[in-house]
Amino acid sequence: MTTAIESILNHVDEEEVVELTRRLIRIKSVYRPNVEGGNEEKVARFLLDYLKDIGLEVYYEEVVPGRPNVIAVYDSGLPGKTLLFEGHTDVVTEGDLDSWTYDPFGGEISNGRIYGRGSCDTKGNLAAAISAVHSLKKSQIPFKGKIILCIPCDEEGMMIGIKEFINNGWAKDVDGAIICEPEENQLCITQKGAMRIVLKTFGKMAHGAMPLTGINPVTRMARLIVELDKLEQAEKERLGEHPYLGWPSITPTILQSPVKGEPQINVVPSQCMASLDIRTVPGQDHSQLRRNMEDIIERLSNEDDLFSASLEVIEDRPWTETPKDHEVVQAVAKAYSELTGKPPIYNGVPGATDGTFLHLAGVPIITTGAGDRYIPHHADEYVDIEELVQTVKLYTFSALNFLK
Repeated sequence: MTTAIESILNHVDEEEVVELTRRLIRIKSVYRPNVEGGNEEKVARFLLDYLKDIGLEVYYEEVVPGRPNVIAVYDSGLPGKTLLFEGHTDVVTEGDLDSWTYDPFGGEISNGRIYGRGSCDTKGNLAAAISAVHSLKKSQIPFKGKIILCIPCDEEGMMIGIKEFINNGWAKDVDGAIICEPEENQLCITQKGAMRIVLKTFGKMAHGAMPLTGINPVTRMARLIVELDKLEQAEKERLGEHPYLGWPSITPTILQSPVKGEPQINVVPSQCMASLDIRTVPGQDHSQLRRNMEDIIERLSNEDDLFSASLEVIEDRPWTETPKDHEVVQAVAKAYSELTGKPPIYNGVPGATDGTFLHLAGVPIITTGAGDRYIPHHADEYVDIEELVQTVKLYTFSALNFLK
């Protein structure tokens, strides 16, 4: 073990990451529109003070009212690369309180775990990134370049925080980014893309006893969904199962008719709406996938003169892939081996992260962090303390490897 690594280990404060995680959990940052305290402002202001106290250069940028980004910089003063750690402040709703054994905003410790909403996704990993930078600062080990802590709002929604971070020019000179999400400290070098689509079929209202006097948009939506299921199967056959990401998918998630007004069992509605959550893997072209769906609509229209439908893409997030030999991946892989004495475990992120948009901005990304990847958004969400402390070390060593 090198002297630098020994010095870093001596400055990793296990109590700091545990207590910081608990304090972050206790600040409710579930986004609820038009509800006082239903945003990320309180946790952002807490982090603003915390990061200033440990001696970082800190910026507070409001994206929309009550929803700020916090950015902190640790500059070595020497020319070199820029490494970014990214971890969001928002969490999903706690859901049904009766399904929780622990207080979702209590940050309770039990059997070596910290429980609470965001413990795993991703306040624990945010705390680990901050603790890693603090460990480096305390150790005074020299490095080149600088570290940016990107702490945006709204990762669980439309990701307006990371988009604003990029629009404000922060990502322009970043050479590599570690996305701090719960991946059991596995090295995720790829992630699924996402397309969110709203479909509508149009008809004509009529009495349910005399449906032929109208045009039924529900049966026509059913035909469209069946054809989309066939498209999904064709994509699976074309691409096969990705070694890290599994299968691509086209999933209807909402079916609503009528789109406006009260539904009645004896009324043929005038419109039907369906939403699609599409998850893509490397090898899929989003533009081509959209054209395929538009071709289906055109074909159904040719088969049925009364078929009328629209397709609207409301969100488009491409899949990402970073080669194993990229320097940011190599830096984390080396850190993993230094810590464990074992080769790294590679994987992929089954969902989209803020890293999607950093990737689009030209920043090479790798996603890793503490936490069971199947625990986020569950009741009794938790993170194992031992794994969380290991993540602090992993982030710290990765930074040193990248910024040497």
